[in-house]
Amino acid sequence: MTDRYDVLIIGAGHNGLVCAAYLAKAGRNVLVLERSGQVGGAAITREFAPGFKVSACAHILHMLQPKIDRELSLKDHGFDLSRTQIDTIALAEYGNHITIRRHSIEGAQVSEAEKTAYAGFIKRMERYAKALAPQLLKTPPRLANVGLRNTMKLAGMGWDIRFGLGKKGMRDFLRIVGMNIHDLLDEVFESEALKGALALDAVLGSGMEPRMPNTVLSYLYRLACGLGSDAVLPMGGSIGGMGSVTAALAKAAISFGTEIRTATPVERILLESGCAVGVVLVGGEEIYAPTVISNADPKTTFLNLVGARNLEAEFAHRISNLRASGRAAKIHMVLNGLPDFTGLDQNAMGNRLVIAPSRKYLEQAFNPSKYGEYPDHPAMEITIPTIADPSLAPKGKHVLSAIVQYVPYHLKAGWDAQKDAFVERVVEVISAYAPDIKDKMTVVECLTPVDIEQEFGMTGGHWHHVEFAIDQLFMMRPTYGAAQYSTPIDGLFLCGAGSHPGGGVTGAAGHNAAQEILAGGK
Repeated sequence: MTDRYDVLIIGAGHNGLVCAAYLAKAGRNVLVLERSGQVGGAAITREFAPGFKVSACAHILHMLQPKIDRELSLKDHGFDLSRTQIDTIALAEYGNHITIRRHSIEGAQVSEAEKTAYAGFIKRMERYAKALAPQLLKTPPRLANVGLRNTMKLAGMGWDIRFGLGKKGMRDFLRIVGMNIHDLLDEVFESEALKGALALDAVLGSGMEPRMPNTVLSYLYRLACGLGSDAVLPMGGSIGGMGSVTAALAKAAISFGTEIRTATPVERILLESGCAVGVVLVGGEEIYAPTVISNADPKTTFLNLVGARNLEAEFAHRISNLRASGRAAKIHMVLNGLPDFTGLDQNAMGNRLVIAPSRKYLEQAFNPSKYGEYPDHPAMEITIPTIADPSLAPKGKHVLSAIVQYVPYHLKAGWDAQKDAFVERVVEVISAYAPDIKDKMTVVECLTPVDIEQEFGMTGGHWHHVEFAIDQLFMMRPTYGAAQYSTPIDGLFLCGAGSHPGGGVTGAAGHNAAQEILAGGK
């Protein structure tokens, strides 16, 4: 086939769809090619047992950038929050839980002094996050051969932060931004249960533990994405699960003229004279376009679709060495009724429930993963989405979804032999907080990092495509030479979570890639 388009996008994950929508809106003839049978990538809703649906990977919506929501008119295409705000409840075994709201906390474990300290802490962190937030929707400057444009970008980034914080705030920001979250929390709080829950927010989905440098920055990133640069999109869920968000993005892209083909895997990117000119599909079909954009992770893009032999050796070496081994698993449960979480009523159970009773607990959960073992007491983020959205299960039934941290991609004993034992251990940990969970549970699905890699095509099963670490962020994400969405191959661009600003259902990377291409790329 010799159809010619202006733009080919590999992957209909949320960033690919955002990128397609903006380019089509600007008049480009865009074709999106998706390997699976539905759009959405890791942000999909699918049936995992007859009649029971779940957000397969990402399951809480709080990072989608308001600018994207507004400019693509997502509400006109079916986007609808199931709940405008959910709180975080730090679970305690005997029901002595802490409820963490956006600007306040409550619970028997926290004193009045600590409540005051939290209000001051979150105000301070949100101030720093708001200073960072405008950078989410901007292309980071280059480190080498900067030229006037990139010099101005770098100066502008520094000025934005400095202007937003003032001299004193900038000094404190620079002091803490490279710190670990463990030490920062020690400066403010006494309650170990509160410190454990806040530390989890800094490491969830990553390969870091609370004492590692860069965890304060990852905490601020999470806050910055949740705040948005010009409005607040509250933490919540979408009616129909996360797949309804990407379905709305697909409808928006199609309304601007985008063509989307599902069940159409790309085998390789076509190159001529060192330039990307199209793709070859599995089966041999060739499709041509002067601009090819990959929403796949960087390792898949460069090492598989382009091929290391077509890259400069040093660049190929840097891509090969990107840290991209996931340490988070996903558990889905069919429940024949609501479990009894000690000390929580049904309304409270509709919130975000976390198991991270201390920072030491997180460290002890992390340590086995270094040696290819899963933890005896994993940390978790749990949701029961059917409380707010009954459409996901038959009447009177429920689904439970849990992100489990830290679960190694490379399990020493092998996942085929150990998955059942791992699931049993996860259920045991949950049962300490919900004693009847085993009686209510009828079906369990477990996605290890290996399963996530296979189902969603993410190398290493890493949700952020590459680790969220200081040497893989901003103008270094995923690595220099490919950190501004363009790549060393003319005509080839990146738009996925492996690009700035990173993972989470933000849409920022797709937005930024589209703006860079419309502005002329390199």
